[in-house]
Formats: sequence, structure tokens, C-alpha cells
Amino acid sequence: MTQCCKHVGAAAFRCPLTNKGAAFTEKEREELGLSGLLPTAVSTDDQQVERMREILNRFEKPIDKALVLDSLRATDEDLYFRLLTRYIDEYMPIVYTPTVGEYCQRFSHIFRYPRGLFISYQHAGHVRDVIERAPNKEVDVIVVTDGERILGLGDQGINGMGIPIGKLALYTACAGINPAKTLPVVLDVGTNRQEYLDDPLYLGLRKPRTRGPEYDALVAEFISEARRRWPNVLIQFEDFGNQNAFRLLEHYQDKILCFNDDIQGTASVVVTGMYSAMRIKKEAITDQRFLFFGAGEAATGIANLLVDAIVSEGVDREEAIKHCALFDSKGLVTKNRFEGLAAHKKPYAHDMADTNCFLEAIKQYKPTAIIGVAATPKTFTKEVLEEMAKLNERPIIFALSNPTSRAECTAEEAYTITKGKALFASGSPFDPVVYEGKTFVPRQGNNSYVFPALGLGAVFARAKWMPDGMFLVAAKKLAELVSEEDLAQGSLYPPLSDILPVSVKIGAAVAAYAYDHNLAGNERPADLEKAVEEFMYRP
Repeated sequence: MTQCCKHVGAAAFRCPLTNKGAAFTEKEREELGLSGLLPTAVSTDDQQVERMREILNRFEKPIDKALVLDSLRATDEDLYFRLLTRYIDEYMPIVYTPTVGEYCQRFSHIFRYPRGLFISYQHAGHVRDVIERAPNKEVDVIVVTDGERILGLGDQGINGMGIPIGKLALYTACAGINPAKTLPVVLDVGTNRQEYLDDPLYLGLRKPRTRGPEYDALVAEFISEARRRWPNVLIQFEDFGNQNAFRLLEHYQDKILCFNDDIQGTASVVVTGMYSAMRIKKEAITDQRFLFFGAGEAATGIANLLVDAIVSEGVDREEAIKHCALFDSKGLVTKNRFEGLAAHKKPYAHDMADTNCFLEAIKQYKPTAIIGVAATPKTFTKEVLEEMAKLNERPIIFALSNPTSRAECTAEEAYTITKGKALFASGSPFDPVVYEGKTFVPRQGNNSYVFPALGLGAVFARAKWMPDGMFLVAAKKLAELVSEEDLAQGSLYPPLSDILPVSVKIGAAVAAYAYDHNLAGNERPADLEKAVEEFMYRP
């Protein structure tokens, strides 16, 4: 033991799970030997929070605020989550999108506090040793990435660790998952991004990405060892490339408790937005036609859940599939291209004329909604938005790519070009827009409305796995929680400030699905919603 760690008090300062800083009471200071090691006055929780806000307000750049919050979390985790929970609207864009994109890009240059596990390809065959080194006695949720498709930024290699860290912060802030029972993981299998391979400060393996059987073996070893140590853990796959995301989900979905947030979480929150839009349009989801700009994980995940939603209204699945169409890098996905298509696109290859012009695709397919998920900015042009307004009394415009620099259009463009007719949602935050005297309040189709609550419900019920029905249940429950006042101002989602009570209700609905379908590993409580709320961690 070093000289500085001889006393209990000094050790308490150095553990973020026990440190309370100036909030240690006089009694605690005496018991722990802290008297004289802290300023005389004892701070209240509120004073601690406001002191941190004052510090944060000194910084203008979001990335600088993120670094301050990073430091706070490394020293006083309880205060970090009190701050984040109390001011979720203000700090979620700092902890996650859009700032997390820059955080990942600069990760190797700003790295200070190790958090989570960095499982390298060099650990193959010895992953158990790495898993055993994790300090967590229990883990309820793991978020894992291989860094290949980070947001709309592409291959970030080990720098992608910023995503699991940010996601798990939201699991706690939005749904009360105990932070001591969360674990971010990055699988470092190399990177194909030359600028990182050439960067002397890059912290990951300096080699091209490992593919094929060796890659699959490392993933399998990680999952096996994680579940060996923590048998009930939920594993969330995050930001894997298309070539791995779909097949990993297909392989593991009905074997272990897991889901892919890019495919399934995004789908759930977007379907929520569509249900909300139906309340404004006073139409049925079975009357809609959805055209996606993009055909990757998010697009096909959303399309699959929209098909489930339409089928749940009594429509034949083959017919329901016709309500969704894809537009990829080569143009409209049609039957003429069927042989060369990836498997996840083939169900949506319809009998239409080929075109590589998105505007022409709109004129041909006549969608009631366009959904941007290709991370290609400014693709919802003036002509595209005008055509959607021409075809529909209330066109649905979802510009979901993030960070903000990748958005297909801005909220202001959507509302002004359609003359206030658009039903708009985005992947990154936009300010309210005033058009002809009316204020529109756009809200993000943000996965944080859904994935933390999905995890909460699944972990609470000790679910065996997470079938697609859970994600549709979550979407329907969230849509029920959008108020008439929200809808009147064009908001298709509730305010993020309500996220904790919203998560309780979604978590209870997801847990109920597990109990109703014999997927739960424990007994159903008499008052499920109350039990879920009591299960949640509160700073």
C-alpha cells in the first residue's frame, strides 16, 4: 500500500463509486478519517450539482464540456449521474450524439481514464483472462462494438469505444441501470482507416481489420466468456459493419439475451414516430408507404418492424412488405437488381423501374414518408421536400442520420419548404422553428427513448432472449406517452426531461411481454410497474 492510500478516507476519494467530495457529512468525515482533508463546509447534493454546472458553463465547445464530464465521472460517479439525470436535455447531446462523434474521432488524443474492456485480437484464446480482470462483480448490461461503423463516421477502430461508454451512461441516466453493473467493451480487430494507422497516438492495433473465421472465433469467445462469468447479462451489439451486424444478430438473437441497437433499437423508436404521425394525420399505418434513403442496418431494421406493425393490423405479410421500399448507393432497389443484392435487401426489391435519382424514385413510388438513414448530408433537397408536400397533405420527413453534419436536411428546411406541412423527426437535435407565426418543436427520433428501457425490462425479468415482438411493444407504449400538447407543436416524441417515468412504463411493458411469452427467468410481481421502478438505480 502506498503512503497516500494508508487511510480509509484517502481510498474513498480515489474510488468514483464511493467518493462524495465536499458532500461527505461531518459524521462520515469522522468515521472515515476525512476531517481536515476537505474544506470545512459540507455541501448538499444540490450545491454539488450547481457547482459542476458553473464549471461546465465556463466552456463553450461541447467537446470540452464532454472532457470535464469525463473527469467528473472518473472521480464521483454519483454526482455525474445526478447532474446528467437532472439536466438530461442539456447534457445528453454532450454525453452522446452529436458530441460523441467528435469524442470518438479524437479518442486516442484525449484518452485519460480507462473504462471497460479493450479485447484485442491478440487476446484470442485468452479472453477469459481479460474478462476475469473486469472489476465488476455483477454485470447486467454490456455494450460492445468493433468500431467499424461508428454513427455516420465509418471505421473508427478502437476509437469507437466512445460509443459503448456513452450508451451505457444513457442506460443509467434514462432507465436507472446501476452504473456499477454496466460494462463497455471494444473488440479491437484492427482498422482499415489509414489515417489512424499512421497516427503515432492511435491506441489500437496497427493492422487491417481481421475478417472471416478468426473474427467470428473472437466474437464467440468473448460472448461465451462474458456469459460464463455473468450468465444473465444483456449484450447489446453496437455500430458493427453491415457485413457482420446482420449475421451476428441472426446467429445469436434466439440463443442469448442480446439485441442490435442500430437494427432493432432504431426501428423501435422510428415506428414510435410513425404511430405519433398517424395520430396527427388521423390515418392508419396500413395506409402509408415508406421510402428509405439508405439500405443498411437501420433502414432494413426499421422496414422489418414497420412490416410487423402493418401485419399486426391484419395485413398479409407479403402485402405489408410492399409498403416499404429502399434506395441504396446504386439507386432504387428493384427486382431487376435482385441477383446482386445483399440478403437483407432482397425482400424489398419491388417490381419498379430502375432509377438512381431519389427524386424520381419518389415520383414513382409515391411515398407518404421518407426516412433518411444513409449518413449522406443534404440529400432531402428543396425539390425532394416540395415533391413530398405535393404528394401528401402532411408529408412525413425523418432525417435520422447523425451527427448533425450528416443530416439529410435541417428542421428549418423541412418546415419552411413544405410550408409547415411536414411531420419531422431527426437523428440529431434541432432548435424550434417558427413558420408563419407557428412554433414547431422538432424532437429527435433518438434511440435513448427506447434502448435503455428495453434493457431495463429485459434485465428486470431476466429474459432468455429478445424477440422482435418486444421492440414493437416498446414502440407502441412510447407512442401512447406522447401528449396531445406535444403533437400540437409537431413533436412526435415526449420531452427527454420525462425520460425516467417513460422508461418505467416501457420497461414494464417489455417485462410483461417476457412474462406473457414464457421468456422470463423469475416470477412476475403483483405490481409490475412499481417493481420495475423500485429496481432502478437513483443517484
